[in-house]
Amino acid sequence: MNSTFRLAAAVSIASLGASLFPLTTLAADSKGSVEVVHWWTSGGEKAAVDVLKAQVEKDGFTWKDGAVAGGGGATAMTVLKSRAVAGNPPGVAQIKGPDIQDWAATGLLDPDVLKDVAKEEKWDTLLDKKVADTVKYDGDYVAVPVNIHRINWLWINPEVFKKAGIDKAPTTLDEFYVAADKLKAAGFIPLAHGGQPWQDSTVFESVVLAVMGVDGYKKALVDLDNSALTGPQMIKALTELKKVATYMDPDGKGQDWNLEAAKVINGKAGMQIMGDWAKSEWTLAKKTAGKDYQCVPFPGTDKAFLYNIDSLVVFKQNDEGTAAGQQAIARKVLGQDFQKVFSINKGSIPVRNDMLADMDKYGFDACAQTSARDFLADAKSGGLQPSMAHNMATTLAVQGAFFDVVTNYINDPQADPADAAKKLAAAIKAAQ
Repeated sequence: MNSTFRLAAAVSIASLGASLFPLTTLAADSKGSVEVVHWWTSGGEKAAVDVLKAQVEKDGFTWKDGAVAGGGGATAMTVLKSRAVAGNPPGVAQIKGPDIQDWAATGLLDPDVLKDVAKEEKWDTLLDKKVADTVKYDGDYVAVPVNIHRINWLWINPEVFKKAGIDKAPTTLDEFYVAADKLKAAGFIPLAHGGQPWQDSTVFESVVLAVMGVDGYKKALVDLDNSALTGPQMIKALTELKKVATYMDPDGKGQDWNLEAAKVINGKAGMQIMGDWAKSEWTLAKKTAGKDYQCVPFPGTDKAFLYNIDSLVVFKQNDEGTAAGQQAIARKVLGQDFQKVFSINKGSIPVRNDMLADMDKYGFDACAQTSARDFLADAKSGGLQPSMAHNMATTLAVQGAFFDVVTNYINDPQADPADAAKKLAAAIKAAQ
């Protein structure tokens, strides 16, 4: 059974009709009230989402915050599904990638509420086609894209590098290992890493991209080609992953990503492999890009851009105030002011093409300017690829198969790369 049918079955009770959705009780003097379920809960992320909340409330709407802790969003998705089954979905929810299509197929998302906004604001012109297609269903917008994250980043504390005798950022895996060895010898944690499944797979997909290249990554992690999943290049990628794992923080098991980022910021660790939301923690700590920290593509992936697009879907509601609030959120999200402030706080880049082409004008730092430049270039070259680890390349069921195999492999000292590749292919086939 594919994931669309599984999701449709899970929420079939909620699909019986809008009459199941309770009317929203509006606050006094409010134009409308919208509950927003999301997992932007770390320090930098909260600062970013608070910007949207303030702008929406300034327009006279009531924002009901439905934050659910958990950086990968798995807990939030569990909450959302149970809400849908109960016939009580929120007005807006953070959902990404193919899951948007699965939710839309259930009939729970609203294909009409964003039509006028999208037409008036010229979303089809404003957005890259890959971005627009991600948030559409049957040609209609059912979600608003919030920002673009690059996944394959390596974050570096240059002062720690200097103390360890390292004079430049690594550009190859071999240089990465040399730097990690020097960091370890100098008494630093080479690689800050929280041992959660989504973090393990974030490292995994960056290593796959470095070893297998863009074409190999696409065949294995997007197309789910069996020969690519079990072939010699995947076995080599898993071999390299095992070596990368030897440099991970020994105290990192189960740690949230932002706690590990703090170890790099505070000078206890030298590097972290993480998407560019990690920059939000550096910003929160009042650190300056290019001076207090470096952001470089993970070694061997400088010609590729693994992307993650945060999106807010709109659920069907039978309350006019909620619909107006949904439209207000959409307008604010794609406005230049919010796109600038949110991405600067969150560490991401805007979704608007006009802003991506002129990042310096909007005051974005060197990391963001590099990210925008690479996004536009890789969109033309084919280097722009969806992240498997961050809900952009495949379904949650298939992603879960990746997570289970990769995490078990990383944590098993005796695990064999060739055997792990076979397990990976078998787990994915079972999840499809």
